[in-house]
Amino acid sequence: MEAAVEWLLASDEPGIRLAAKRDLLGKARPREVSQVLEGGKVRSLLAGQQEDGGFGVHPYGKWRGAHWRLVSLVELGVPAGEPRCVAAAGTVLGWLTGPGHRRGIRAVNGLVRRCASQEGNALAVCCRLGLADDRRVRLLAESLLEWQWPDGGWNCDLRASGRRSSFHESLPPMWGLYEVWRATGDEDARRAANRTAELFLEHRLFRSLASGEAMNPSFTVLHYPPYWHYDVSAGARGARSDGPSGRSASSGGGRAAGAEAASHRTLALGRTLVEAAGLHRQQRRGGRLGPHGPQRDDHVERAARPQDRA
Repeated sequence: MEAAVEWLLASDEPGIRLAAKRDLLGKARPREVSQVLEGGKVRSLLAGQQEDGGFGVHPYGKWRGAHWRLVSLVELGVPAGEPRCVAAAGTVLGWLTGPGHRRGIRAVNGLVRRCASQEGNALAVCCRLGLADDRRVRLLAESLLEWQWPDGGWNCDLRASGRRSSFHESLPPMWGLYEVWRATGDEDARRAANRTAELFLEHRLFRSLASGEAMNPSFTVLHYPPYWHYDVSAGARGARSDGPSGRSASSGGGRAAGAEAASHRTLALGRTLVEAAGLHRQQRRGGRLGPHGPQRDDHVERAARPQDRA
């Protein structure tokens, strides 16, 4: 652990050092806060910005559009209100809240089928940039609350039974709604984010309830940038002790009980990550990973992606 932290602290990217000091060492305001915009990765992500705030492609253009750049930029710690990022966020909001996008939203058997990772990532980004009170941002939050499936997630698969949602499409909305709660204190957003976190925890982040096997081999492979893909590390970050579920545990039943519950949750998540890493090593060595038959799991997306997902 110490070697990994030292490696992160030696990075030439201020945003990476900032994240290591803040998230791993508990430092409230490292000096890197004021240095983030000087980082090479941040400068590269902002390079080529056009007068309209975009980057010469559709905001969702793979992987050069404003949508994707902004997720990485806020993860690297760009400050709220940064003018170039706010301008880029405007192009994303214009797309997601515009009539062309909104009229394509469909419901099947009473459940909205949306690639909600799009709204979720945008919602989180905008809250981090200080835009939580923008009416378009509020529309994204209200829509995600309305579209949430009974099990706590979201899904864009038109053929899905409705019994299970998609982990891929559920992680970013959870993040976005959690950021809404942090920015505004909206309890509806917190409760919705908690429901998604509990969905992931119920599955130990990556296991089928029916078989106990990995639902998808890719869930044990770490990704960065994750874009819209789910993996155990991203799931653990969302359900960690200071995330939506952990915070809710400390808000009821006393601080001591909340702290104990958060500690148990963190230990359980750590064991799950170690377990997933072992399965991934087994897979790389040629071992079998996943169900032993052609079992269907509604958490895994099977439908052809919509055109803007191709």
